[in-house]
Amino acid sequence: MVMTTIIRKYTFMRKYTLCAIAAFALSTAACTKFKDINTNPETPETVKPAMLATRIILNLTNQPSTKSFMQPYILTKQIAWSELAEAYQFNGLGTMSMSLTSINDAHFMVKFANTEQLKNSYEGLMYFARAMKFYDITMALGDIPYKDALQGETEKVYFPRYDLQKDVFLGILGELEKADNLFSKGSKFEGDPIFGGDTQKWRKVVNSFALNVLIQLSKKENEADLNLKARFEAIVKSKPIFTSNADNLQLIRTDKSGQVYPFHKISNSFVIYPMVSSEIIDRLQLQQDRRLFYYANPSPIKIKEGLAASDFQAYIGVDPSLPFSDLAAIKISNDYAKLNDRYTELVTGEPTQIYGYQHLCFVIAEAAARGWTTESALGWYKKGIEASMKFIASNTPAEDIYNHGMPLDNAYIEAALARYEQAFPTAKEPQIDAIITQKYLASFLQATITPFYDYRRTGYPNWKINAASSMNADAPDKMPLRWRYPAVEFNYNAEHVNEAIERQYQGVDDVNKIMWLLK
Repeated sequence: MVMTTIIRKYTFMRKYTLCAIAAFALSTAACTKFKDINTNPETPETVKPAMLATRIILNLTNQPSTKSFMQPYILTKQIAWSELAEAYQFNGLGTMSMSLTSINDAHFMVKFANTEQLKNSYEGLMYFARAMKFYDITMALGDIPYKDALQGETEKVYFPRYDLQKDVFLGILGELEKADNLFSKGSKFEGDPIFGGDTQKWRKVVNSFALNVLIQLSKKENEADLNLKARFEAIVKSKPIFTSNADNLQLIRTDKSGQVYPFHKISNSFVIYPMVSSEIIDRLQLQQDRRLFYYANPSPIKIKEGLAASDFQAYIGVDPSLPFSDLAAIKISNDYAKLNDRYTELVTGEPTQIYGYQHLCFVIAEAAARGWTTESALGWYKKGIEASMKFIASNTPAEDIYNHGMPLDNAYIEAALARYEQAFPTAKEPQIDAIITQKYLASFLQATITPFYDYRRTGYPNWKINAASSMNADAPDKMPLRWRYPAVEFNYNAEHVNEAIERQYQGVDDVNKIMWLLK
């Protein structure tokens, strides 16, 4: 009985073991086949640094399309919008995103690079991308998370503390220095849709952007630990910076899907709403500046009355501070300057700049006027105007429909520069006014909200503010100074955001509060 029981148990266990082995073999074979079937031999199984680099660079440089593209230029008084009462047009600022998702995996570029020189290049790009993103966020809000930011995966920091804005700026400048140094030791890298991986071009971008960061700190020039003047002069004298429009950080537009000019007419029902602002047109008319003929189309009413398209007086700018009912009436009258056709009819439009040579020229000119550098304020002022005119001319077909018979040819540019030189002020403050105003005119539909930051810092150009139409309820006669923190911070990081608001703004997250940068 016992022996029979043992034999039965042995037989059962042998059968069970054989079944288990067979099942395991079948499952292994099935998994192998499943893996083979679901593996695309043409798709990489690991992320390549070039793939990350392309996404990061495009995120830094691309701009939204149609109406969203126009929002920064509505805020900066370049465009009056006739569809409805836009908050930005009437000085209404809401909240600003603090998202860093576009760079939260930038460090993997370095990890997956297969040579030391490539690691340097991709790490340089990582530091530059970080600097740009933190700059954008702190400029809009004030104190932000910096040291604790992007530490969730590695350090398990899910509720980052807010750093003082001063420390954020010092960190940004430090990251730009690191980026320049790394690019100087790097090699040509893949995944760069702008400069083809040319590290010397990227060094120019990094150092030119650093000069922009420094000039935005102009109200802090007497804080010794920032060392602004010495930093600025050292970059201008010893580092590679932009030397022409060929160095611009910009996207060149094409007829390919996703690459057309952001305000091109195809799939854009908003082309009928922009009206070119009097803030732009009046200043160009005053100087008899032919950029007007490339920015705008003449008023159809003035053409019917007999004025030529080449007549400065045929261009009627619209005051963007007017109440919306007045803007709607002007729209109906048709007596205003519309956008030049090159912005809506040409799929290529013009390259869209994030930061360009013309802007750098005005940054150096302003620094020279402030005594930060031994460079010539007038010289760089003229270079900026020339760069602006040549950029426009070189990116516009030489046809009357786009220049209205008033081309920006070399003879005109030379004569215009002579006039601007003769009119350039001798005193510091009027010089800064002239420089910032020209920087503004060169920024038409370019450089996003940079003119707003220049205005709040310097008061130039002297935009018209209409208390009767303003959405800035607590200070209707002024432009607001900042955006408010996003709601997600109060929902998930309330302790730290409230602490930052208390120390900066006396506990009130208000658009008219003055951040450290502006004090």
